[in-house]
Amino acid sequence: MSEYVDLLRDNKDYRQLWLGSVISQFGDWFNLIASAALVANLTGTGTAISYLFLARFLPLFLFSPLAGVLADRYERRTIMIASDLLRAATVLCFLLIREPGQIWLLYVLTFVQFALSATFTPARSAVLANVVQPQELVPANALDSLTWSTMLAFGALMGGLVASIFGIAEAFFLDALTFILSAFLISRISGPIRAAEKSDRQGGWFDFLDGLRYLKGRSFILGISLVKAGGALAWGAINVLEITFATKVFTLEFRGLTGPFEIDSATAVLGLIYAVSGLGTGLGPILLRRWLGDAPKLLRWAISGGFGLMAMGIFLLSVSQSLGFFTFATLIRTVGSGTIWVFSAALLQMIVPDRFRGRVFAFEFAALTLTQSISTFWAGYAQDALGLNVRQITLSMSIVALLAGSIWLLFNLRYRSEPLPTEAGPTALN
Repeated sequence: MSEYVDLLRDNKDYRQLWLGSVISQFGDWFNLIASAALVANLTGTGTAISYLFLARFLPLFLFSPLAGVLADRYERRTIMIASDLLRAATVLCFLLIREPGQIWLLYVLTFVQFALSATFTPARSAVLANVVQPQELVPANALDSLTWSTMLAFGALMGGLVASIFGIAEAFFLDALTFILSAFLISRISGPIRAAEKSDRQGGWFDFLDGLRYLKGRSFILGISLVKAGGALAWGAINVLEITFATKVFTLEFRGLTGPFEIDSATAVLGLIYAVSGLGTGLGPILLRRWLGDAPKLLRWAISGGFGLMAMGIFLLSVSQSLGFFTFATLIRTVGSGTIWVFSAALLQMIVPDRFRGRVFAFEFAALTLTQSISTFWAGYAQDALGLNVRQITLSMSIVALLAGSIWLLFNLRYRSEPLPTEAGPTALN
């Protein structure tokens, strides 16, 4: 772990970027649990919960192309700060939602919040490669994943407790505060944040299309940029199904010295599930990197292993009969999904030139959110329209994960003997 400590100690700009992530991601999990609990309380249907996740995912898909252009044309630090401050204002408006007739407002505000997130994420992914050295990319991405996972574990657990004991409004207020603190920390990044050369700029959509042409001529990079989209076809539905498991399948009873005390069991169970998810997505990439190292070809094989673990974990979810076994299966699933996420991002940052990096990550993010939205809609539709139970739908997602992993394995075998492209060398492997 000393390598990660050294990175945070010696690189001030990365430290500010990392601290901003720590704080804003902590609030994100407060927001998700509070929103899910609010939808469940106001409606109680699987489709309504699916709509919540669609409101989170679709703006990421719709606005990511524009966000990628912005990240390559304008100062990335300014984009992130503006996004954080506007998200803080949006989240505070969640406090206005009080009754079932206002559920539409929850969806609208969620859409706006994640439209702003769509401008933040490609800029941050591009900035990461600006503030660390090339040899630090894999450890920086692994540390980012560990941070996301730790905040998932701690933030989800605390969010579940705060929302169940104190109330949903407090969780939304804390989320808004974290965005303000994140903006302050990002403002302290002092190093140069590069963007595309002015001579390359043609205009918004022309710039985005130029980025697509870049990917079209480089099938290897295109394949890596679609890895997360393949994984999201499976894990998108699990986001919805976990809420169903927490509200309808598994329950907890809380006892004090004088007997049972009142607490929202479903919210606490969901917080526990997310906490275990954070543990898996954090430990998986760290342990695999320690075992395999940073060699790009080994990272590609690790992604194959990630798909296998994810498929196995989702299958075990479908047959779980106890909360303990369900959390164990969640750990396996998220070790796999965390590996897929971290190693595919590190590979892209290694090989994509800076002038295209924002648009490539925007494309990756748009593809990810599109497949995640499809998977999410399927989970709600299958429950309410087709009458499938939560275990049957979960089983179908394990098959999807296995198919996506098989496609990546075949792709990896196709390019196993070819050199990894770099900025300095050829970038088309056709």
